[in-house]
Amino acid sequence: MRAILFPGQGSQFIGMGSDFYKKFDLVKKNFSLVDETLGFSLSKIILEGPTEKLQLTENTQPAIMAVGASIFNVLNKEYGLNLNKSKFFAGHSLGEYTALVCAGSLSLEKAAYLLKERGKSMQDSISGKSGAMLAILGMKIDEVENEISSFSKYGICEISNDNSNSQIVISGEKEVILKFYENLKKKKKKGILLPVSAPFHCSLMKKAAEEMREKINKTDFVKPFPSIISNVTAKEENDINKIKPLLIDQITSRVRWRESIRYMIEKGVTSFLEIGPGKVLSGLVKKINSDVEISNINSIEDIKK
Repeated sequence: MRAILFPGQGSQFIGMGSDFYKKFDLVKKNFSLVDETLGFSLSKIILEGPTEKLQLTENTQPAIMAVGASIFNVLNKEYGLNLNKSKFFAGHSLGEYTALVCAGSLSLEKAAYLLKERGKSMQDSISGKSGAMLAILGMKIDEVENEISSFSKYGICEISNDNSNSQIVISGEKEVILKFYENLKKKKKKGILLPVSAPFHCSLMKKAAEEMREKINKTDFVKPFPSIISNVTAKEENDINKIKPLLIDQITSRVRWRESIRYMIEKGVTSFLEIGPGKVLSGLVKKINSDVEISNINSIEDIKK
């Protein structure tokens, strides 16, 4: 039994999806639809850069979705793979929107609009404040939670991504995150400060969540097929009346990726296919459970393999 995974921010690179764009008209059409929706050529930024424009959160999010959804469409329509027969679709953070598009719940254009607004709102949410994110390697979730409990007195410091058995990401106020980082180094633990423009998936994103509430609620969704695994609940969801509020909550909530993968495996999934730029999720799945099959497709060469 298979599940399809869609990557989130950090997987982007200039030229992602370019071989699909050159070969398939449906990809050109998808990119054109996104450009028309957003009112500028996001496709030019995806294919040619510059890097600083692609790295802007409000561009990164719809760009990764457009590439992932386009590759998915190619696999379904050009290669005759009925990927919607898979048990589940799951996406990491913004990847949940890609999953909803591919599951037929949300149109490509509506997802592009929502992700552009989501990225902008998340960036603007900390206007005048400074935030940071820190990836912690080699510590389990309960160990990190225990460490955080002694730092909450200094300010906002929260778990934003429970990615795997040995990779946890925390978000919060820059001063507090740096203090946490220094404490880690003293204890000979490994941490990596992430090159991000805002502290995602923590309570500093409350303003963004409120701004997105009306936009998400106004958008038409239909029931996805197959079911989506929510980042917030780490369980399957297919009720639109639940999916919409969960997408709003996702902006401030922890991404429960490790729990999501484990849930899918418990429900009988034995193989995962990552669709979209990079191989980040494939690496995380291997760390969560090395017994399951994992493959990824982000180029035509990957399909041949």
